[in-house]
Parts: sequence; structure tokens; C-alpha cells
Amino acid sequence: MAQVTAAGSSPAASSPDSPSDGAHGSPGAPAAPKDGRTARRSLPRRLLARPEIGALIAAIGVYAFFFAAAPAFREAGALATVLYQASVMGIMALPVALLMIGGEFDLSAGVAVTTSALTASMVSFQLSLNVWTGVLVSLVVSLGIGAFNGYMLVRTGLPSFLITLGTFLILQGANLAVTKIFTGNVATDSISDMEGFAAAQRIFASEFGIGGIQVKVTVVWWLLFAAAATWLLLRTRFGNWIFAVGGNKESARAVGVPVNFTKIALFMGVSAGAWFVGMHLLFSFNTVQSGEGVGNEFLYIIAAVIGGCLLTGGYGSAIGPVIGAFIFGMVSQGIVYANWNPDWFKAFLGVMLLMAALVNLWVRRTATRR
Repeated sequence: MAQVTAAGSSPAASSPDSPSDGAHGSPGAPAAPKDGRTARRSLPRRLLARPEIGALIAAIGVYAFFFAAAPAFREAGALATVLYQASVMGIMALPVALLMIGGEFDLSAGVAVTTSALTASMVSFQLSLNVWTGVLVSLVVSLGIGAFNGYMLVRTGLPSFLITLGTFLILQGANLAVTKIFTGNVATDSISDMEGFAAAQRIFASEFGIGGIQVKVTVVWWLLFAAAATWLLLRTRFGNWIFAVGGNKESARAVGVPVNFTKIALFMGVSAGAWFVGMHLLFSFNTVQSGEGVGNEFLYIIAAVIGGCLLTGGYGSAIGPVIGAFIFGMVSQGIVYANWNPDWFKAFLGVMLLMAALVNLWVRRTATRR
């Protein structure tokens, strides 16, 4: 049987060696009617189909607003501060977005950041070990939390919302209780004078100058992670698996996609991000408060949603949450530079979330309209 090409004909039918219709004196076959589903879309329509285009429109609007409303926002130092706020949020928003594209949520991501920092600090201090030992133990613990979440999901079939909500409560209670047991209070002891601290601080929490402006190293890591996540989604088989399991996991399993492996790997990716941000917090402030991180999981999800990820899974990009985190940084700092009451931050963020959702909905409908 001849192989059928994308145009719906066999290769032999279009071969230059086969006689043409004109050679037989018969009229050519009538052209197939154009189908709006397969017709080539214009460049603007293709751009509108990108998941992050709505976030980009919103980011331009937010930047223009604070540029006009807050003179201090226009300074280069302000941009460095905005980028720092965005990077800390964005490093976590990236794996959370990948998990959402895969059709799942992780409500334990916020407190998992604190858990990783507490683990590294207490292992190093209480056992008088090199700081790097605590960092590595913390990485193992963090990956274990992600593997637990993923394993419970694939073994029980329960919604990830319920499983990670349980993990959230376990970690929140354990962070406080274990810290009090080993330190006698709600914060860890300072590890700034311990062996290995300076080297770890250079990697996780240093800063460097560009044109007289101090930029945090987390900005560089954020952009590198964003590039890696984009490559993973668009250029690897695992990226195809993520979209497949988020769109329809049963159909994905039917065509050979390792659904369970993909889900567990995505949860472990979120835990790896939590570990990295936790190390940044630890080596920035030398000590960690055990009650930190509660509520941040919603900010990570908000950044991903603003960036174009759907709550239903199967749709999104890695660039979108980068823009969403940048919007978060602009809003959090823009309110301060405009001398507004910071109590309005959450309200402004809620408005931004609703506006982004509406813009994303309009963009998708416009892009898919025939």
C-alpha cells in the first residue's frame, strides 16, 4: 500500500516520473476546497496563539502604568530590585508551570521552600558539618518530598489538590515542631561562620555590578532555568510527554507515553526548584524562620496562570511564567515606589489575575476563530 503524505496523496501520485494529467489530454483534478482548519494563518493570528502573548500585553501595560505613576520606578536601581523580586518568584513559577501543563498542582511548594532551608541549616549546625553537607542532605529531602507527592498521585488516583494539601499541612507542622525541638525557638541558628558558607553564598545569594547597579545572581539563574525549561518543552521528548499527559493522560498512555514517570518527574522538578530557592533564602539571611512560605504556593500558581498556563492542563509555555513573575515583581515594587499603602498589593494582584485570565481567554478565542 502506498504511503499517504500530509496532502492526502501517495508519493507515486506526485512523482516527477509519473505521467501528468496534461500528457493524457485530460483536465486536471479540481482543487480541493480550502478548509479553515488547515489554511495557513496569518502572522498576527499565529502570534496571538502563543500562550504568553496575553501576559506580554499585561506586562507592557503594568510597566507603562508604574513608569508614569512612580518616578522612582524609572531608575536603573529600581529595575534591579524588580528583577530580583521576579527572579525569586520566577524560579519557582517555572517548575510549577510545567507541572500545571502536565495537569497537576502542588500546594506544598511554598512551605517546601522553607523545609529545604531548615533542613540544610539544622543538619549543618546541629551536627557541626560543612555547610555543603547540609545543602546536599536538603536536596535529597526535597526530591523525596516531590517523589512522595508524585507516587501518591499515581498510586491512589486522588486529585493532586488533596494530596499536596495534605503534604502542605504535614510540612507546615513539621517545620515548626522540629525547629523548636532542635533550636528551642522558631528560627534556626546562624551558620554564617561555618565552613563552606562563603562558597555556597557565592552560588546561591551573591550579587555583581553592572554599570554601577548591583544585580542578584538569582536573576542569572532565573534566566538560565527559563532557557532550559523552554528547551525541555519544545525540543525534547519529555516536553511532548508533558503536553500529552496534561491534555489527556489516558490517550497519552495508549500511545506509549510513560504517564506515571512523567507525573512523578514533574513533582520532583517542583521540589528541586523549592530546594534552590530555599538555599537562596538561607544564604541570604543566614537563618530561617520556620513559619515562612505559607501562601507562596498561590503566588507561584498565579504567576503561571498570568503567563498563560491553563488550570485544566495541556497548554502553556516556559516564557509565560517568566513574564508572569516579572509582572509580580513590578507590582510588588511599583506600589512601594508609588508611595501607596502596601496593603493594596494583594488586591492589585487579584485584579491582575482576573485581567490576565480575561485577556488570555480573548487571545485564545481570537487565535482559534476561523
